[in-house]
Amino acid sequence: MRFLVLPLALLLSACGLSPMYAGGGNGRVATGLAAIEVSPISGQLGWLMRDALIERLGADGGSPQYRLDVRLDDQLEGLGLLGDDTIGRERRTLRARYRLVDLTTGETVLDTTSGMDAGIDVVSSEYATIAAEQTAIENLTREVSERIVTNVALKLRANGPAPVM
Repeated sequence: MRFLVLPLALLLSACGLSPMYAGGGNGRVATGLAAIEVSPISGQLGWLMRDALIERLGADGGSPQYRLDVRLDDQLEGLGLLGDDTIGRERRTLRARYRLVDLTTGETVLDTTSGMDAGIDVVSSEYATIAAEQTAIENLTREVSERIVTNVALKLRANGPAPVM
């Protein structure tokens, strides 16, 4: 069994994979993410998204090197008509269009979109349905913010700032 482990370890090290957060808190990606300022986003949904992004980015409060501009599109549509012509299911869709701007040059480093959908059962209690819709938007906000930060981290890893030592 030991004879199989060594060749597999050598093959894995030769595949070109490297850790995203190499260097820990002083690595290229971590310092790049901490140097991003998130522009204000309007509305309650915007507040949720901005808060989730700031939390995930780990901003250090220093002078920002990048600005993240986000525009949100939130849609709620009824699906699945029941026999009495009422809606039995809803789909909540959250899409975010975001741009990462280098504050030094004003150049747009990344301009893309990310989004997710969630299904919601419509029940006889209006309160329960509203609570389910709110929970869905909170979960979608968290998931979309994680996708945004992952995409930004990949971009910074590819051509981000040098690590601060």
